[in-house]
Amino acid sequence: MSESNSKAAIWDVDGTLVDTAELHFQAWQEICREQGREFTRDDFAATFGQRNPEILRTLFGERFRPEEIAALSDRKEVLYRRAASKGVALLPGARRLVEDLHRAGFVQAIGSSAPRANLELILRLTGLARFFAAIVSSEDTQRGKPDPQVFLIAAERLGVVPARCVVFEDAVAGVQAAHAAGMKCVAVRCVGHHSEASLRQAGADLVVDSLEQVSVAAIADLLNP
Repeated sequence: MSESNSKAAIWDVDGTLVDTAELHFQAWQEICREQGREFTRDDFAATFGQRNPEILRTLFGERFRPEEIAALSDRKEVLYRRAASKGVALLPGARRLVEDLHRAGFVQAIGSSAPRANLELILRLTGLARFFAAIVSSEDTQRGKPDPQVFLIAAERLGVVPARCVVFEDAVAGVQAAHAAGMKCVAVRCVGHHSEASLRQAGADLVVDSLEQVSVAAIADLLNP
């Protein structure tokens, strides 16, 4: 691990850096339609931010064998990437804050439940890849959020102790994971999947409606109370 004055920012992607929720929703709708099941907005809200195997077990119980779960997961992500490749936009304030944190000496990583191919596509489309020293994806973990594994791996790869890391998240499960990892957490409500009360209850240190409301100074204050 690094010296105690090092500091890191670990970013969730969907709903935090970009809003591709509708693309995920449509991909899950298609998967469920093919399997004879409706996929509702309530289903989406209940599973958003989880890894695909956990989502499929929530939706279908033990209906599918592991190899079938893997195949359905892959197909869902192909559908998602096909739609996302037409273009995605960063959420307000995201580019400015990533750049400001970089200039301020923060090392940065992606910590997401999404497959690596999805993350690399988003970073390429948005031109942010050069700012991230590590990418931790679903392939790197065995346990999904709210387990802290994804964020702990990110911190380890960055060489920064958890107490010197701040996580940017939009989902309750992600906030819980950050809290369990012993990290500070900024919860972003731009896409509005979760209430401010639920995010605070999950352990968020700061809840904002937009990354435009977040400054490097505010992040430094979280790490140096």
